[in-house]
Amino acid sequence: MTARIPGRFSGRTAIITGAGSGIGRAVTLILAREGATVVASDIAADRLGDLAAELPGHDLRVVVGDVTREDTVHELVDAASGRIDVLANVAGVMDGVLPADEVDDATWQRVFDINVTAVLRTTRAVVPLMRARGAGVIVNIASEASFRGSVGGAAYTASKHAVAGLTKSTAFMYGPQGIRTNAVAPGAVVTGLDVSWRSEYGAARTGPVLQATMSAPATADQIAGTVAWLASDEAANINGVILASDGGWSAA
Repeated sequence: MTARIPGRFSGRTAIITGAGSGIGRAVTLILAREGATVVASDIAADRLGDLAAELPGHDLRVVVGDVTREDTVHELVDAASGRIDVLANVAGVMDGVLPADEVDDATWQRVFDINVTAVLRTTRAVVPLMRARGAGVIVNIASEASFRGSVGGAAYTASKHAVAGLTKSTAFMYGPQGIRTNAVAPGAVVTGLDVSWRSEYGAARTGPVLQATMSAPATADQIAGTVAWLASDEAANINGVILASDGGWSAA
């Protein structure tokens, strides 16, 4: 369990996507318990209900909806009541490790809709409010697949490279206006994310490499601690970084 810093996010409002499980849930628990008003989104109402039950007495505002939809993004911003200090884009999906000649259009589109386009839309929605205040923090979830081609399939790998690029572009564009944008790149993490192989060839290519190089899986709480640090004032001089939180995997 990540050590808590009482009051670190007092007076701040955060939007967190994918908050119903895994890393998103862990980020929500940390920020809420450290004083933030949290707008938590997920597609599963029951997961958000369970999350709210863990945070009695905290200002948690839940939005049930698909973050790939513009109306859900508008609901998130509305729920923040005019102030957004932190945006954590955590929602994401894998792709069955399908190589380019096996990936179907539906899988490609779904992966990009959730992993990339939703990140753009939430960013586009919060930046005007952050610019008006001259302050704000955006933390995206990249991946070990942002650095190499042997972690996932064509869609997932391309999407996480895109997240890295979007992160750097946003950092460059809005850094002078007080908005910091960074990404955490996890390696293996113990979550409910579907990491199964749907391609024999994809498994044959990536399996031996993963077995030889991959570090031990992290807990969702460990990755959430990294997200919270980047969102805090302790990381005030960090902007445009894709920060590996992978137990040394990227050094292999």
